Amino acid sequence: MKKILKYFPDLTDTQQQQLSDLQLIYKNWNDKINVISRKDIEHLYEKHILHSLSIVKFINFKSGTRIVDIGTGGGFPGIPLAIFFPAVEFTLVDSIKKKVVVAEEVAKELGLKNVKTLQKRSNELKQKYDFVTGRAVTAFPKFVDSVKHLIKYKDSNAVPNGIIYLKGGDFSEEVKNYKKHIDIINIGDFFEEEFFNTKKIIYLSV
Repeated sequence: MKKILKYFPDLTDTQQQQLSDLQLIYKNWNDKINVISRKDIEHLYEKHILHSLSIVKFINFKSGTRIVDIGTGGGFPGIPLAIFFPAVEFTLVDSIKKKVVVAEEVAKELGLKNVKTLQKRSNELKQKYDFVTGRAVTAFPKFVDSVKHLIKYKDSNAVPNGIIYLKGGDFSEEVKNYKKHIDIINIGDFFEEEFFNTKKIIYLSV
């Protein structure tokens, strides 16, 4: 939790409590349903929560923004972002039931009123959203093809509507066809921990 406050010192008391509660909540759920690797649960704040909150350094979502988090797993980046933006609507989607159960129950335990969960594939969704988020769900072109129909055209944020994707490693081949339309942001510019040296935000306006 100290790592979160290091980079986000202006959190409200409620946000601090919710973020603090995540460690025990996820540990308890992970003991029942393994959605985070055993070694990663000990580094929850760095590898999952802070990683998710890197998006906050890229964009400050306006109230009423609608976001769909595809392949959310146990709720990343959706849950930490929902804590940070209580006036933004988050829909957390995964095709695997046990993962959706965890994300839903975590949101309930935290008292998050701005989160709903769906067990679906992205191509089954009909609603439109301002932004699609995802975290290393699949190769970037495949992700784009599966979610681009979800993005509405009318912009309401400082950043135009589109896809915000968290990914690490060398993905230059994956994005070469999007070069004129994407921004690649180094998360290591925001956070000094070594873990983030190879982590990026890929933003694609649609």
